[in-house]
Order: sequence, then C-alpha cells, then structure tokens
Amino acid sequence: MKTNSILAVWLLRGYYFFYFAMVGVYIVFMPKILTDLGYTPSQVGIIYSSAPMMRFIIPFIFRYYVNLTNRIFLASLVLSVVATFLFWGTINNFWSYLACNLLFGAAMGISLPYIEAISLTLLSKTQYGKTRLWGSIGFMVIVLWLGKFLESPDEGLAYLAATALLTLVFGGIVGKKDAKANTDIQEDIHSFSLRINAPFWISVFLMQISFGGFYNFFTIYETSHGISLEITSWMWSFGVICEIAMLYFQGPLLHRNLLSIIKFATFVTAFRWLILYLYPSSTELIFVSQSLHAISFALYHTASISYIYTLYSQKKLAQQFFLGIAFGLGASIGALVAGKFYGDMIFAIEAIIALMAFAVLFIPPKKVTNEII
Repeated sequence: MKTNSILAVWLLRGYYFFYFAMVGVYIVFMPKILTDLGYTPSQVGIIYSSAPMMRFIIPFIFRYYVNLTNRIFLASLVLSVVATFLFWGTINNFWSYLACNLLFGAAMGISLPYIEAISLTLLSKTQYGKTRLWGSIGFMVIVLWLGKFLESPDEGLAYLAATALLTLVFGGIVGKKDAKANTDIQEDIHSFSLRINAPFWISVFLMQISFGGFYNFFTIYETSHGISLEITSWMWSFGVICEIAMLYFQGPLLHRNLLSIIKFATFVTAFRWLILYLYPSSTELIFVSQSLHAISFALYHTASISYIYTLYSQKKLAQQFFLGIAFGLGASIGALVAGKFYGDMIFAIEAIIALMAFAVLFIPPKKVTNEII
C-alpha cells in the first residue's frame, strides 16, 4: 500500500464508512430496542458502560502482554461479527447480553486504533481528513435510514451484523495489504509511558467527560426547553455536516502547531457548552453551537491523534490508549457525571470541565527516565 494508491484510500474509506455505521446502529438504536424489550434504564446504562470500559482496559493488556499485530487485528474484526450474531441469542437475557457486549467492546477497542495508525502512516494530513470523513457519512446515513425504516428488534440486529460483516471485509483487505507491505512492525510496547506527556492525557480524559451531557442529554435538554424533537434532530444532523466539512478542509490547518490547535479546540468546546447553558431556547444560537462540532470534535480529534502519532514510536498502542482514555474511561465517567448532575446547570458544569481540560494543557510535560505507566 502507498499513499498515492487510489485502491488503498477507498478501502480505508469503506472501513470507516461501515465501522461508524455499525457504531450508529449500536449507540443510537440498540438502547431503544432494549427498552422496547423490557430492559430498565439502569440495565441499559450498565450495558452501555461495558463496551467503553473494555476500550479502556484493552490498551493496558496490550501494554504489558500483547503486541497489536495484523493477526490480532483480523481476529478482532471476526470477534466483532461473532458478537453481533451472538446478540440474537442473548438479547433477552441481561447477563448473557452483557457478556456479549463486553466481547464486542473489546473487539472495537482493537480494530479502530490499528486502522488509525495505518491511515496516519499512509496518508497525508489532507488525505486523512478526506478519508476519515467517510466514517461520519456512514454514521449519518445509517441513522437517517433506520430512523425512517426501522420497525423491529430483529431488523436492528440484522443491520448491526451486516455493518460488522462489511467492516470485516474492508478491514480484512486493508490488513492483508498492510501485512504484505511489511508495515506491521513489532512495537517496543514495554517502553511506552503515559507519563511522558501526562498533562495531555489528563486533558483528553477531561475533554471527553465534558461531552457526557451532550452525548447523553442534548435531546432531552433541548426538548425540555421548548425545542421540538424534529428541530433537535436537525441540530444533530447539522453538527455532523459541519464535522464532515471540517474533515474535508482541515488539511492545511494540521501543518501548524498541533498542540496549539488542541488548546484552541478545547477552549472552543468550553465556549460551546456555555452557549447551551446561557441560551437553551434559542434555535439560532443552538445551531451556532452545533456548528462548533467541526472544531470541538473533528479538528480536535484529528489534531490529537496526529499529535500522539508524532509523540510515540509505539503508533498502534498510542492510538489504543487515546481511544481507551477518551472514548472508554472518559465517556463512561462523562455519562455518570451527566446523569448525576443533569438539570439546568448541566452545560455550565460541562463548560467548567472543558476549561479544566484547557488549563491542564499549559502544564509543561515532565520527561521520565523509567518508562512506566
């Protein structure tokens, strides 16, 4: 595979499209399916904290015991397909279904970091954004499609399994080409250390906590302030459209100082939550706040994974830790914090947390001699 290979680019686009379409089915529609089947909100909460926690735990296993190789990547893709088929037989039993979700979360925590490392190696910064945006398109397409046509739990499970299978197809071809190109090098995992840049990792953790109110309560928050469900749905879609636009055009920005971009995006996120707190009933200003998703998610995400790519020689393991700390532990704690403090002050609290994430980035990193986590 080479950066100028059109086939390679389209294979990566296919992987991102179906991977995030799978994520869309899993996080947008499966909770509703579970409640329709009689699950309590508490049970749904436990199940949907299990996969993120597995994404957090998995990097530590790889840090000490396993190297993320092509074979393990392919095994994780197969495992995700197996888990989606097991959902059919276990969805009516809480404990069995929870076990399958742990399996699914572990697989998800392996495959995406591997692909991200390949993408950052093979693609220029401009190409990366134009490739990664296909994940956002996949997410939006599946959400709009199923929002209109989903009628039964079996249909939801079928779409989940189909997208997992197509992710396996595209990911498997990418992995095969990656192995042939000898880019699957053994990384010195034992010398990896989060302490090399602890302020950055703390900021990543706090940043994702600040998203807890948005991801889990934005719809409830807006409709409780008089915004219709239809308009709120358009607000969600508008945020994704802005995200796609940023991913497409962000290339030139990423040639600047990446840490400065991360600081800027973190501060903008605090401002975004402040808008939601101060003007929850203003349709115009909420759309403005949603436009900032381009910066607080798309630009922040690309700048962050590019930054850790330059920071560590252990490329794949570093991406695993980013996914685990941000979308694993950060997402889990963020959901718990949002649930505990939900109310009119929720986005004021989230703005303060984002400001904390911004402030931490100004602490100089301390280099350590003992490379330990």
